[in-house]
Amino acid sequence: MTTTPPAAPLKKSFARRMARVVGVLILAPYLALVGIVTIAQRALIYHPKRDMTLNVRPTQILGGVIEPISFKAADGVEIHGWQVSADKSSTLRDGTANPKTGKPVVLYFCGNAGHRGYRIDEFALLLDAESDAVCFDYRGYGDNLGSPSEETLASDARKIWDFLVDERRVEPRSIVICGESLGGGVATRLAAELCAGNTPPAGLVLRSTFSRLTDAAAIHFPWLPVRWLLVDRFSSVERMPQVTCPILILHGLRDTIVPYELGRKLFDAAPEKSASGAAKRFVDLPNSDHNDVLEADGALVKKALRELIRSIRERD
Repeated sequence: MTTTPPAAPLKKSFARRMARVVGVLILAPYLALVGIVTIAQRALIYHPKRDMTLNVRPTQILGGVIEPISFKAADGVEIHGWQVSADKSSTLRDGTANPKTGKPVVLYFCGNAGHRGYRIDEFALLLDAESDAVCFDYRGYGDNLGSPSEETLASDARKIWDFLVDERRVEPRSIVICGESLGGGVATRLAAELCAGNTPPAGLVLRSTFSRLTDAAAIHFPWLPVRWLLVDRFSSVERMPQVTCPILILHGLRDTIVPYELGRKLFDAAPEKSASGAAKRFVDLPNSDHNDVLEADGALVKKALRELIRSIRERD
């Protein structure tokens, strides 16, 4: 007598095999994609533009003078930048900081794309707010050699500070550290380290920046484990409580690159008041996305900067 095997076990076995096949077909490409992103992550973060003529033929700026400046980083790489001043009498020469004007100097850290030549409008606004500006491009940007990373940017930022204070003899209490977008991560770390070392800057200004780079990446790539993968994290929200200088944060309500709530999260982590008693300040930019701030809300930005610069000059 012939016995027919039950159909149910066969169906279950087939279903398990199909589940494994489908799992492999889905998982293998996903893991491959994760591997590619892991390897290429810095190419996704940093978007430099090269221009080896930036210090050879500096851009002209309406109402100001651009002076090419350079210094050697800790590992010997030469880092190039500009000082932007209202006139030649206020440039940092011969070891004297702004001998005639006494203007604060804004140390400006750029976002993740382009180079300093793309920030002419920002520099013009800082001049209009009655300050000078100093901006060095990151490694691999503009006319600088090398490759950017969070640690090299942090090291170079500290050397830039030392260059201004030790070689150009700018008083720390006259330097405002400013960062836009990714530059906010560089600026916050530098300000926190300086405050912890009892040499605080005159102030910290952040525009369109994030609490952590991982927070922004998780919003744009929710299907990737970016909180595990990212090497360069720029964890500003952990460093912000150590910032004891006056703090000004500006953020666009329509920002689609670094959502508004990340700027608020960073602001909430800051001390309520600076060591000198100045209350932290957050300015909403109601019409701004991420890259159109000066066009959409330039008047608000200018007003906030003017008020901060005026308070610094009155204090001195």
